[in-house]
Amino acid sequence: MLLSTYNGAVYLEEQIESLLNQKDVDIQILIRDDGSTDSTVVKLNALKQQHPHQIILCPESNKGVIESFFNLIQRSSETFDYYAFCDQDDVWMPNKLAQAVSLLNEKEEGRPLMYCSATQMVSHTLEPLKVWPANIPKPLSFYNALIENVCVGCTMVINKQALQLVKKKIPASLKNVIMHDWWIYLCVSALGEVVFDPKPSILYRQHQNNVLGGSTDGWASKWRKRLNRFVKGKNRYILSKQARQFIQLYGQDLSPRMYKDIDQFLNSYQKGLFYRVEYIWQSPFYRQSQMDNWIYKLVFILGKL
Repeated sequence: MLLSTYNGAVYLEEQIESLLNQKDVDIQILIRDDGSTDSTVVKLNALKQQHPHQIILCPESNKGVIESFFNLIQRSSETFDYYAFCDQDDVWMPNKLAQAVSLLNEKEEGRPLMYCSATQMVSHTLEPLKVWPANIPKPLSFYNALIENVCVGCTMVINKQALQLVKKKIPASLKNVIMHDWWIYLCVSALGEVVFDPKPSILYRQHQNNVLGGSTDGWASKWRKRLNRFVKGKNRYILSKQARQFIQLYGQDLSPRMYKDIDQFLNSYQKGLFYRVEYIWQSPFYRQSQMDNWIYKLVFILGKL
């Protein structure tokens, strides 16, 4: 398991206890602390003393969540069969890993595979809120992953081939990577297979200190906030930059069809308004909901993707 911590002392012990209590699997937890200034490292050292064979701790300077998780990927030994990503404040259901392994074992061996699941969103006191994402109606494919991430990082489990796929071509600069989980979803969906489990595997805690997390907003509020971010300049160009970074690193590994489609996507995006309008109506890329698809098309036409 790969766990990045930062000032997470409040919920950390509860999370790690849920990791250690996973059923029917042998685990090791690789933890990188991202320069915490609270008692996180003290608590981690105490936990490491209690479980010296299961916890490896690397206290380091603050780099931010994206770089911290990529550092964990680089550090990971390739002697394990599966790798999971952890946040510091959730609670895992006891059979999370066993269920993930069971579903991945049903797939063809020897290629990159990734499991992700729905989450049971809860309050800071673990009171149930809602299941999220509640419905994923369309396939989890490269054509979704290029423009939308529906895979919650703290539910993700990947096999050794997927780890090697990501590890061998980590971008020299991470400025064009939106988030580690989105990048992994993009890589595995393009060159392997992604499995989604609609049954929640974790209690996904929502609180004021969350760096990232599922929103409890309604759809109108959610999209009003997203459009405002685009209008004000936030989130501009991040999708196209990540897509360009991906094709630079993995273009030669893609099927001819995938390469052609992403190349046409990027070329059309760079052209004028007429070309963008003409392209977007026959684009093979999609988001999961109809509302999201309209937002994607609008932002593409505006040249702000």
